[in-house]
Amino acid sequence: MAEGKKSKKKAASSDKLPKEERIRKEFLTLRRSLSTMQPKVKKFNEPLMHRAAFMRITLEDLEEAINQNGPVCEYQNGENQWGTKKSPEVDIYNTMAKNYAAVMKQLLSSIPEEEDTPKVDEFDKFVMDR
Repeated sequence: MAEGKKSKKKAASSDKLPKEERIRKEFLTLRRSLSTMQPKVKKFNEPLMHRAAFMRITLEDLEEAINQNGPVCEYQNGENQWGTKKSPEVDIYNTMAKNYAAVMKQLLSSIPEEEDTPKVDEFDKFVMDR
């Protein structure tokens, strides 16, 4: 049974980029999205961005494992005692999802708030230009 799970995971991940490459791409996307941070703050937050990218990709992988294997797994406790329990992936996923949300909240709080600028519609702009 363990061999079947391993081969499913290998088959699912072989059609994707390697995990390190996916993390790098996610980091670059995140850094681009947070480009309005002040340079010093951005440099200070880069390790946090790396952690967020890692967690995002790991969460995707855990979601895939949960979808393939289900949220519960069987266990054997002794010779004749069998049962089901929550899969380890679900526990890890729940913990990591909370940590990811906290990291993203911290990163987003580092972005300066946009100033409220009055919106000018095209007609007003046309009239002002004349």
